[in-house]
Amino acid sequence: MRIGLILMEALVGLRRNISMVISVVLVTFVSLTFVGAAILMQSQIGTMRGYWSERAQVAVYMCSSISESETCIDGAATEDQVTAVRDQLEGDALAPLISEVTFDSKEDTYAKLVAQLGEEQASVITPDQAFEVFFVTMKDPGQSQVIAEAFSGVAGVEQVRDQLQYLEPLFSALTVATYIAVGIAVLMLVAAILLIGTTIRLSAYARRKEIGIMRLVGASNRFIQTPFVLEGVFAAFLGSVLASAAVVAGVHFGVNGYLRGRVPFITTWIGMQDAAVVVPVLIIIGVVLAALSAGFAIRRWLRT
Repeated sequence: MRIGLILMEALVGLRRNISMVISVVLVTFVSLTFVGAAILMQSQIGTMRGYWSERAQVAVYMCSSISESETCIDGAATEDQVTAVRDQLEGDALAPLISEVTFDSKEDTYAKLVAQLGEEQASVITPDQAFEVFFVTMKDPGQSQVIAEAFSGVAGVEQVRDQLQYLEPLFSALTVATYIAVGIAVLMLVAAILLIGTTIRLSAYARRKEIGIMRLVGASNRFIQTPFVLEGVFAAFLGSVLASAAVVAGVHFGVNGYLRGRVPFITTWIGMQDAAVVVPVLIIIGVVLAALSAGFAIRRWLRT
């Protein structure tokens, strides 16, 4: 009976403050959508970084006949210089750091250039002018600097490039976007908390005579507070459900339906399993914040 009475009081409060309830739902929806987007973006960054960290290689470019580096003053790298670099890469000193070493001859490099640019654009150089390249796969990508230090300035080596460095600007841009989403989400959550508190206080003021009667008949503060807390929790729960639906729709239609087929260089994307993990997080955040905000607001009002 008491549970039924509490629920009835909460429904009455929701009906009386329907405009404020809608405002709470919308603000909660927008703020938690940004929270979900930030979580998924950070998950995407981690997925991409892990994928490319395992596959990114350190490229050791040997001098070609058109190289202008100080280490290439004698022209293209000699066979002895190529052999020396290969022996060092396959030697015992670097063996603990390297998982695999592959070598592209001038013909291999030129063939890749033709495949990437086409014969017309690749024809600006001849196969004899192409680079010989060692591709080094590191066991720990964080140790790639060791390869750069070992071969920088060595005669016959034009340059050493860490392929992972080309992706760092992308990771940095996505991280900045995540921070922006988090910042907006925090501001919107603060607005939602304040709006919930205001809604509860207005609802309590509108029912001040009923509250006075409850006190006169001996109703406890917990019994009086519970319907108001349920009002805030219900509104925030609706907003959380809408935000969860938006996150799931974004992953399904935005990622799986659009980006996955149009951004081919990214082969690992977040999926519905990631969205499924985010959904309960959003609902818990919305419900807990609403309960705390509403409970604090009605407790302060009852003290006045």
